Amino acid sequence: MKREIPITEIEGIRIGQAEDIAAGTGCTVIISEKGMCAGIDVRGGGPASRDSRLLDPLTAAQYVHAVVLAGGSAFGLGAANGVMDYLEEHDIGFDVGVTKVPLVVQSDIFDLTVGDKTVRPDHDMGYEAARLAMEAPNYRDGNYGAGCGATVGKLAGMKTCMKSGIGSYAIELGSLKIGAVVAVNALGDIYDWRTGKKIAGLLETDGEGFRDSVSLMEESIDVHENRFVDNTTVGAVITNAVFNKSQLCKIAGMTHNGYARSIRPVHTTADGDSIYAISVGSVSADQDLVGTLAADVMSEAIKRAVFSAESAYGFTAARDLKQ
Repeated sequence: MKREIPITEIEGIRIGQAEDIAAGTGCTVIISEKGMCAGIDVRGGGPASRDSRLLDPLTAAQYVHAVVLAGGSAFGLGAANGVMDYLEEHDIGFDVGVTKVPLVVQSDIFDLTVGDKTVRPDHDMGYEAARLAMEAPNYRDGNYGAGCGATVGKLAGMKTCMKSGIGSYAIELGSLKIGAVVAVNALGDIYDWRTGKKIAGLLETDGEGFRDSVSLMEESIDVHENRFVDNTTVGAVITNAVFNKSQLCKIAGMTHNGYARSIRPVHTTADGDSIYAISVGSVSADQDLVGTLAADVMSEAIKRAVFSAESAYGFTAARDLKQ
């Protein structure tokens, strides 16, 4: 029998978050002291990422020590430097004799149009998030970490979009545990995957109801050279089942089904949609089962991200939308 558990109940990982509320940006750091096997699948056309090639099954590294989800677009990739410094100071990393080199991968959302575009996740913010992960884990759903400046429904620009955030959802099935964390910053609209009901996205110009993003796209078949690109949904699915990099890349790919069920349109050239799949345990489990469950927990995490978000920066959250 499946039961819901907190994402923090999956052993072998620690999650810390830091954000600049005034600037509307932040970062979320997932750390494994002993190292975690990980894979990635990128479906969007505009990812901002660091060292994602480490997760290619053909590369030598068999594990990484941290996954960073952050804001700031490509500017925010410097947060990984702070995570690396904290981990090196605490003797966590790949032993190269003279030191230990922490292997850190990162993916960012675009939130520069939300608060202060000159403030981005940096070395200090990454360091603080890593410190909190190790010393005082503080993961929360909502306007925190990488979800601080997240918004959705941006096909017509920022004036008619909605506030989103970061969300999580995890389950236990026998000895198997699997969960997802996701910062939802999509171009498209967000739907409850179980009912098909739209729960967030493109608003009418008066803010009193929803417009349909795909219907808006259908109004013209002309090529859009400069479509609004301030998007990207980034997430991670975490399991205590044991898999290698190749298997985890497949699981990450299956997890994108969760994006596809919950976000429409999704995986566009204006998004950088990325999912990490992380293995931090030794439980033997069927790869296809885990991939299927991964898509389910990801869809639930997307829903949590929307309903946990609070209205901010002039953008309405789902909990405050008049319907």
